[in-house]
Amino acid sequence: MIRRLTVYPLALALPLLAACTTNNPSAGPSASSGPRELAVTSTDSTCDVSAQQAPSGNLVFTVKNDGSKVTEFYLLGQDGLRIVGEVENIGPGLTRDLVVTTAAGSYFTACKPGMAGDGIRSTFTVTDSGEPVAADGNEAELVATANAQYASYVKDQADQLLAKTEQFVADYKSGKDDEARHLYADARVHWERIEPVAESFGDLDPRMDLREADLQEGQEWTGWHRIEKDLWPPKTGYRAMTRSQRATVADRLLADTKELHKRTRTMTFTADQIGNGAKELLDEVATGKVTGEEEAWSHTDLWDFQANVDGARVAWEGLRPVLQQKNRDLDAELEQRFAALQKLLDGHKRGDGFVPYTELTKDQVRTLSDAVNALSEPLSQLTAAVVL
Repeated sequence: MIRRLTVYPLALALPLLAACTTNNPSAGPSASSGPRELAVTSTDSTCDVSAQQAPSGNLVFTVKNDGSKVTEFYLLGQDGLRIVGEVENIGPGLTRDLVVTTAAGSYFTACKPGMAGDGIRSTFTVTDSGEPVAADGNEAELVATANAQYASYVKDQADQLLAKTEQFVADYKSGKDDEARHLYADARVHWERIEPVAESFGDLDPRMDLREADLQEGQEWTGWHRIEKDLWPPKTGYRAMTRSQRATVADRLLADTKELHKRTRTMTFTADQIGNGAKELLDEVATGKVTGEEEAWSHTDLWDFQANVDGARVAWEGLRPVLQQKNRDLDAELEQRFAALQKLLDGHKRGDGFVPYTELTKDQVRTLSDAVNALSEPLSQLTAAVVL
């Protein structure tokens, strides 16, 4: 367990490339009048965007909430993880604008009614307008943008973690073990993507993510891995938890997840925290996932592996506009190393997930470990490159 990421209060400047938002009650779907001006109508069950593509440059999404729940709207990167821009807290009947500067590429739009879960998503394409799209702000503005985007990413992952943990806990408490096993790894990826942030809360992390091997004498074992062992018990010498014991452990996990979710609502970050957090995520892979120690009972380590890599990549991508101004060679090397590691992980996919870690040969594990080390070295230079 690592707990080196300390969160400090930070007043962010208005970001250049992230959302520039305004409350504009008089605006609405009819306000969109050009290829770069798009109307979004959000309800409790739909997210209608007036067009599925737009030319590169400045885009304006005018978001109207026609539902009964407070909603949010996001423009997400091609991987569905990186948040390009967002508007939050759009109450029923209200309209707000999201202004973003976008390059050509593939994106996702997403409404999140009730501000929970992964939202109602659709693909969105930005075509090449032939006009240069550059991060032309000064360094302070670019850093502020990275900070705001990463804070949005953490909140989004905490949203999804809470929604899936609620379902996981309900299944586990009611004895639906097959359903709980199916959801276990899928829910945990949202924890693993923001693991350095979660670990910064020294009271929550041990209760939620402590492994059996790390227990101290007399310490109560709770959290994900306690439930993991009960769902994938060893063949001999294990006494299954009673229904009452299950409820106690599951309720504790859900309560702690709600507390984590609450604390992430107002978190802010600095460039050094984002860069150091990316390196910490790769350290997590090297010390727990590659060894197969993290998911000792379920053997779902590759889900965690991918999630840690996702989180590190999102952190680097947020800092790229700064890094490209200060060290293009390092940025190019990171791009190549991330791609190489991802290609290896893709080779172990099965369906919508991965093969059990126990199916990997020693040579395959060694190859993954080498790729992690190859990425870890240049990633360790990221913080200094963008801060100094």
